[in-house]
Amino acid sequence: MMIRRETDADVAAVREVVGAAFAQDGGKVPVEVALLDALRADDAWLPALSLVAVDHTGRPVGHVVCTRGLLTPEDGPVVPALDLGPLAVRPDRQGTGVGSALMHAVLGAADALDEPLVALLGAPAYYARFGFRAAAEYGVAAPEPEWGEYFQVRTLTAHHPGARGHFAYAPPFQEL
Repeated sequence: MMIRRETDADVAAVREVVGAAFAQDGGKVPVEVALLDALRADDAWLPALSLVAVDHTGRPVGHVVCTRGLLTPEDGPVVPALDLGPLAVRPDRQGTGVGSALMHAVLGAADALDEPLVALLGAPAYYARFGFRAAAEYGVAAPEPEWGEYFQVRTLTAHHPGARGHFAYAPPFQEL
């Protein structure tokens, strides 16, 4: 398996991976597929942070993306930040380390780009292994207060401890 940036040629395969990873009974296209399409068309899209895991044939088996979010302090300038998701792995490859590899790769890429922090909404038991903690511990307020411990932040090297405030996801997330 190799992790690399997504290319235009990967878009259809990535849609299939995301659709399969989030498929539910009823055959409806998962909302995560539409979200990914909307993110690609938005100014928040950061091509350097859309990564695919490919198998030995070059076929995508997983995908992760970070897009531009914003941290708005009560006083002071808005701080650019990242929102992560969706993270998707083909069902037949789940539990084999693909998701972990994608997470490590995207966090490393974000750190190399001098991003201060990454926020996500997800299971604390899963994301803690990548250094995510409840956002409230860092003074970062969730877009929806009821998200509680499920709204998490991972600080990166460029993070300034004084960067506190309300987090806003990229616009396509807000339209869900």
